Amino acid sequence: MNNNLKNSNQNDQNNKNSNFFNQNPIIVFLIFAVLIIAVFRSMSPDIGMDGSKTTKNIPYSELKSLIVNKQISKVYIGQSTIKADGGNVLYTAKKVQDPNLTTTLDENEIPYGAFNESNVLTDILFTWVIPIFIFFGIWMFLVSRMQKNVGGGILGIGSSKKLVNSEKPKVKFDDVAGVEEAKEEVQEIVDYLKSPDKYLRLGAKIPKGILLVGPPGTGKTLLARAVAGEADVPFFSISASSFIEMFVGVGASRVRDLFENAKKEAPSIVFIDEIDAIGKSRSSAPMGGNDEREQTLNQLLSEMDGFDADKSPVIVMAATNRPEILDPALLRPGRFDRQVLVDRPDFKGRMDILKIHMKDVKFADDIDIEEIARLTTGLAGADLENIVNEAALLAGRESKRAVEQDDLVEAVERSIAGLEKKSRRVNPKEKRIVAYHECGHALIAEVTKGAKKVTKVSIIPRGLSALGYTLNTPEENKFLMQYHELIAEVDVLLGGRAAEKVFIKEISTGASNDLERATDILKAMVSMYGMSEVAGLMVLEKQRNTFLGGQSVKDYSEKTAQKLDESIKEMLSKRFDEVVKTMEIYSGAIENMVAELYKSETIEGAKVREIISKFEEENNLVSRLSEVDEDDELKDIKEAKEKQSH
Repeated sequence: MNNNLKNSNQNDQNNKNSNFFNQNPIIVFLIFAVLIIAVFRSMSPDIGMDGSKTTKNIPYSELKSLIVNKQISKVYIGQSTIKADGGNVLYTAKKVQDPNLTTTLDENEIPYGAFNESNVLTDILFTWVIPIFIFFGIWMFLVSRMQKNVGGGILGIGSSKKLVNSEKPKVKFDDVAGVEEAKEEVQEIVDYLKSPDKYLRLGAKIPKGILLVGPPGTGKTLLARAVAGEADVPFFSISASSFIEMFVGVGASRVRDLFENAKKEAPSIVFIDEIDAIGKSRSSAPMGGNDEREQTLNQLLSEMDGFDADKSPVIVMAATNRPEILDPALLRPGRFDRQVLVDRPDFKGRMDILKIHMKDVKFADDIDIEEIARLTTGLAGADLENIVNEAALLAGRESKRAVEQDDLVEAVERSIAGLEKKSRRVNPKEKRIVAYHECGHALIAEVTKGAKKVTKVSIIPRGLSALGYTLNTPEENKFLMQYHELIAEVDVLLGGRAAEKVFIKEISTGASNDLERATDILKAMVSMYGMSEVAGLMVLEKQRNTFLGGQSVKDYSEKTAQKLDESIKEMLSKRFDEVVKTMEIYSGAIENMVAELYKSETIEGAKVREIISKFEEENNLVSRLSEVDEDDELKDIKEAKEKQSH
């Protein structure tokens, strides 16, 4: 019965399409063109084409006699011919030089005018033939485009064929590293696409949609391609921004077109990148939303509800780094059933990613990947790929036969601190200020509990404005920070300004960024983490866009804002005084570090710790150096190696 109904609907549709217009487009066009031209010609008539009157050629003298006898009602004077309207007869005579003609016409009160002489063939060509051909060309162009894109909008605006990339990726799971948990989550999708029977006999329903969320550069698109590559199914990829046009309804048409193509080649995977472009919550615009975007979203929702994953297995995958703004209707079960976090890799993940990107690059035999993995804590897969490529470029610049360890370390420092600028001339006064400033950071980082330990201190200018830098080794697997660790980070940031005050006796502009970051940390402690008596446990700011660096939404009174400012100012002043005291105690160590920097311009973290330890021994000070963090780091490396071996 359903088949009969479907056939009946198709026949009705065919009958609708088989009308007079579709069967006889040329005839319809000719009627249309003739009517249009006739209307325009009727608005500007030409007497030379009046076919209802008999044309008679007569001599000029005879014509003049007819004029004098008032047998002529109107006269038309051309360049070489005179035409006279004599009722049913149109008299034509060759024009002669007669200056008295117009006077005679005026005396007999006969109206006269001018006309443009033209050849009959020319007249027909320019007034009928050429316009018809022009109309025909425009007509056929419109008809052909509309037939190609039925339902897709005029001139093919709604078509998505050119916007959708259809392919069978060659990427496998072996090409994706650092996201092992995410790979496990999507593994069952691959298994289902390969052998759906073992799931169907249990009554299990495969997720219709999988949403990949995570920071930029972590490999969300690569993971989606790997799923299609492992399952060996067509992969339809499109950016969500491609759905949006200035014409309302175009995005919805492209969504329909996309899913129609995917169903034809099922089983298949549809991948929508940056889905937040169309999936933004419809309630997020209080002044009225974007009708085109909302229509596109509604069409996407209906399409995901409209297909049966068992009969036509089409898996929808999407990627975003702003999951908090997506419409709740998009995230409910039955649409995007599962959210998979694709986070930044850990130590083992970074080692695996580096090995993948290093396969096609010629490296020296003594490369220490572990050191690079330790230095790149917090970096995403795209950052690591760029570091490997940058190292290869540096080695090529120096005409090396293979990429060495120094090239990799330099590439990491470039990625973190910026390009080294040895050619930039720094005067001795500024060099002295920078040396004490960076040594201040290094000292506080080493003698403060909970601070990140120093990897390298340099007074070589880098980046756009940095005259020197202190590279700290980030701690691995830090998902939260305690109160003392936040305070330690503030102290390290204030160390540069404190060193300037103690040793230079005058402060400079070099600490502007340090003060900004220290203020932000203290503000977050008070307004978001509940670590102050100003607001107690009350949250004053809410975090948004976690994966994109974070944005805060403020919601507190002016009175509270004043208390907040006063509290942050007081805490900054208190921490600065503590750092100055520490700086005065370890002044000798600072002087030794500065002397080393003047010699080599760069000193390693181990040398910094050696100088501080020696100073403490010479002055009988209780050591404030901590080796616990380094032991933990070595333990993490050992665990990563054991996992890798298994």
